[in-house]
Amino acid sequence: MSEQALISWLRGRGRLAIGYSGGVDSAYLAAVAVDTLGSADVLAIVGRSASYPDSQRRAARELAEQIGLPVLEIDTDELNDPRYAANPTNRCYFCKTELWSRVVPAARERGFDVVADGTNADDLRDWRPGAQAAREHGIQSPLAELGISKAEIRAYSKVRGLPTWQQPSSPCLSSRLPYGTPVTVGRLRRVEAAEAALRSLGIRGDLRVRHFGERARVELALDELQAWSTPDATARIVEAVTGAGYEEVEIDPRGFRSGALNQLAQITRA
Repeated sequence: MSEQALISWLRGRGRLAIGYSGGVDSAYLAAVAVDTLGSADVLAIVGRSASYPDSQRRAARELAEQIGLPVLEIDTDELNDPRYAANPTNRCYFCKTELWSRVVPAARERGFDVVADGTNADDLRDWRPGAQAAREHGIQSPLAELGISKAEIRAYSKVRGLPTWQQPSSPCLSSRLPYGTPVTVGRLRRVEAAEAALRSLGIRGDLRVRHFGERARVELALDELQAWSTPDATARIVEAVTGAGYEEVEIDPRGFRSGALNQLAQITRA
């Protein structure tokens, strides 16, 4: 699907608020929206919570400034919803319900009747309980609706000079906790600190620190896994993760696997 289809879709809406994380998809949607509609008719709304890494929030703000994207930050409180905190397999439904219940009114108060997210065509094939919450709140997903894939978004982003074109996907920190492990601020902060420590070593690409109590399982992109497989490099990884508060560190020899915890819970898309 060509980018022109997205431009036509945007022109048909006039004004647009976007649930914005600064990730690959929402950044691309926002950039095209600003170019098509102008800054005055686009608003990025960021939901702040403990599950959203502070480093990602800062990067999202920096990118927004570069492309002339107005940003509104609002606080969300999903961790105080016991249904979310219990971390069931449909945890994302409760998270997105909280997010959209705050984003939609905030957008409408400012004259934005259409609210969109960055869901892409590939997402429709995965387990996405949050999508139900989006539908219930009338959120539109033009990238998915138009059949635009993640690979196409990265390619279009590269042409536009967006730094996110090669940015690893980064779902919320709660996704690092196995289903059934209660979500707490302390656990999220420990995961965030461990991943930040690994990034500070120079590890690039896809990276996850999966939380299993006092044990952390580190998943690296395969090329990085090979580069960091020497005894000295492995020791540095272990030191970084234990420094964040874990007692045991396992480096997964299979490397990074998207949806690994879904596989562990044997979840498939209905």
